[in-house]
Amino acid sequence: MSFSTQDTIVAIATPAGRGGIGVVRLSGPDAHTIARALITHAGPLEPRHATFTRIRSNTRDGFSHASTDAIDQAVVTYFPAPASYTGDDVVELSAHGSPVVLRSIVCGALAHGARAAEPGEFTLRAFMNGRIDLMQAEAVADLIDAATPLQARAAFDQLEGTLTRTIADIDSRLFDLIARLEASVDFPDEGYHFVDATSLAHSIDDLLKQTGALLAGASRGRLIREGLQAAIVGKPNVGKSSLFNALLGTARAIVTPAPGTTRDLVTEVVDIDGLRVTLVDTAGRRQASDPAEIEGVERARQVVSVCDVIIHVIDTDDLPDTSGSQTVLIVRNKCDLAPASPATTNAGAICLSARTGEGLSELRQRLVAALDMEPMRDRPEITNVRHIALVERAHEALERARTAALAEGGAMPEEFVLADLQDARASLEEITGRRAADDLLSHIFSRFCIGK
Repeated sequence: MSFSTQDTIVAIATPAGRGGIGVVRLSGPDAHTIARALITHAGPLEPRHATFTRIRSNTRDGFSHASTDAIDQAVVTYFPAPASYTGDDVVELSAHGSPVVLRSIVCGALAHGARAAEPGEFTLRAFMNGRIDLMQAEAVADLIDAATPLQARAAFDQLEGTLTRTIADIDSRLFDLIARLEASVDFPDEGYHFVDATSLAHSIDDLLKQTGALLAGASRGRLIREGLQAAIVGKPNVGKSSLFNALLGTARAIVTPAPGTTRDLVTEVVDIDGLRVTLVDTAGRRQASDPAEIEGVERARQVVSVCDVIIHVIDTDDLPDTSGSQTVLIVRNKCDLAPASPATTNAGAICLSARTGEGLSELRQRLVAALDMEPMRDRPEITNVRHIALVERAHEALERARTAALAEGGAMPEEFVLADLQDARASLEEITGRRAADDLLSHIFSRFCIGK
């Protein structure tokens, strides 16, 4: 990383804006000393005890009071190293959530020698100090960004170390296997073989089962973490925007009787049975002459080509278009106005009314069922695309190792198997961060918010 991890950093740890409470966090060797300079409390701060005190004024932030005056009341908590979030000394000052007050606390800390924290630097220090591994650090960001309970649960499971323990178990077995093979390689003249080809292949098979089990749930896990995109399509005036608003529960898209009202893509995120779904309301499919509407129809075509599922809306006098390779849900809207004619009835169609809400629950159920989103199991879920790619790499290396172990009737030199097993272990260590380049760490922690 390009910045020091030995100095004391400070940042506001609560979201921007006003609130009932705001937290300023200090971490580093001088956290306790700097915090003492910011508060009126005379004695040392008792570890892991909340201390009620007042915040001294800070003239650098515009306060004109004397240095002994106070600007706010606060509760201060001191977490000495190593029993803290970052593994360094940490002090959290909880004051009223005024941006002016919180900025004054930060400026006071800076004046006493602290440095403004970079995005994710507190969690980076937790990783660097061995409090968490890289998977758990990424889970912190995922938990903060979670938009649905399912996303939050998946992230929290990883933060608790479920995936860490699974990877550690695979790595431990792999290490034992590598150690025995290296022992065989180290004593070639003596003819020692600490593992025979058959038992080696069986051991690799066990490892392949474990990596295979992780990969089996990878697509579902990634879907939980990243969500999916659903495009609402159909001809003009079939009720696409009305359905969009009904699923959101708010009038987000403009609805008028005139065709061609929606000309641009209207996008919003919604929670559907715990799944994060980005809904896209598109322009109606028709031959348009207006340049703006032509562009809207073209954008609709583009988003349909990359979305995960298509919600094709028809009305009582329309016929569905089911061409294409994506999952398509046919929705017959306006079922409260008139029954569908026999020619337009579709056995798989969902009959609903965006105006009254009838049939919306069935649409939500069908959307989740179409994606095979079964209830979350109590086994570890792999959700991160980086983790998935590295487990795939490890799995492929294990397959090569198994092939090498059985080649030539088991007479292949151990070095060939060993090289593939070491490749597999290197991939696993990259997941946990034991083999993480600085640019990778910079990329991961740059997406964190400042203060975390």
